[in-house]
Amino acid sequence: MNSRVIFFQTIVVLLFNVSCKKEAQVKNTDITNKVNEIVSAQVPEKIPDSIPEGMVWIPGGTFNQGAVAQDNMAMQHEKPSHPVKLDGFFMDITEVTNAQFAAFVKATGYVTTAEKDVDWEEMKKQVPAGTLKPHDSILQSGSMTFKKTKSSVPNLYDFSQWWHWSIGANWKQPNGKGSSIEGKDNYPVVQVSYEDAIAYCKWANRRLPTEAEWEYAAQGGRENTIYFWGDDRSQLSKMANSWEGEFPFNNTKEDGYEFRAPVKSYPENGYGLFDMAGNVWEWTGDWYNTSYYKELASSKQPVLNPKGATKAFNPNNPYVEEKITKGGSFLCSDSYCASYRISSRMGTSRDSSLEHLGFRTVAIPEMLRDSL
Repeated sequence: MNSRVIFFQTIVVLLFNVSCKKEAQVKNTDITNKVNEIVSAQVPEKIPDSIPEGMVWIPGGTFNQGAVAQDNMAMQHEKPSHPVKLDGFFMDITEVTNAQFAAFVKATGYVTTAEKDVDWEEMKKQVPAGTLKPHDSILQSGSMTFKKTKSSVPNLYDFSQWWHWSIGANWKQPNGKGSSIEGKDNYPVVQVSYEDAIAYCKWANRRLPTEAEWEYAAQGGRENTIYFWGDDRSQLSKMANSWEGEFPFNNTKEDGYEFRAPVKSYPENGYGLFDMAGNVWEWTGDWYNTSYYKELASSKQPVLNPKGATKAFNPNNPYVEEKITKGGSFLCSDSYCASYRISSRMGTSRDSSLEHLGFRTVAIPEMLRDSL
């Protein structure tokens, strides 16, 4: 999802359909080469003696990445599943919170993407050629915010019915100008772009997880289940912050919250991680490439520590280079996206900032040696 493109298309109202020729799938030789990174001799993993505060050690192992056979909600871009081998790593127990992000901003003076005016020179690369520049009054700093509809929505593909560009929306005013995070230190920070998350990681001496690391950690030690707690959908309201009721019209709040929830509001998974399903989407470091899973699946052996495709490719959104986000959010429902499933994934433009998108970080012992 690209928030700045969505706002532009919504406000400027592009009253034409762009017919894109079906492009031949990108044959990425670098992706193919990754398939040859087969696991060879195994060396017993050394468990670190010390774990950083707020993180947990995820032991290395092998798993099948992608949709499980019994998942009837799985989409084609979650298939085919393929074996992956990962070394161990540290991961944040929770999503990065408002308090943690505020400490970063205070220490560095960092200004987020949503706090800057829209760069038309960059924006026009992501919209059809010939699109006219909107008035400068529209290109002000802001971000995407959610607003419930007043009645049932027959077309759930038209997300402009509930997503709106809000001038003044940013991580400190996540629901739009005048909103606040006061008293919400332990809520996940949102309205942060990929670039914002990377800047935080550099300051904290950490990095974003790869998609494979995120998915493996989300399983919590279980194998081949739809959700981190198993396959029982009836447990959703007890286990995750999602949309219960008719999206986007009525949220019954069966899970206790209508919008974002404080971190640790729901049970942890088998590795001690919270909110690996629902609450807010989370950035990963991988490019979104619809060819990538098929390339990896051509190998019958596990690929070692995959870092994702070397370039983005999405025939449905050819103008934008997207990164993979995982985990779903408080806006996910069975009727809309059901992205609280472990294998669920979404492509999101790097400059997007949304009120249901945050991140968590990972690290390996070598990165934190000086601080352990």
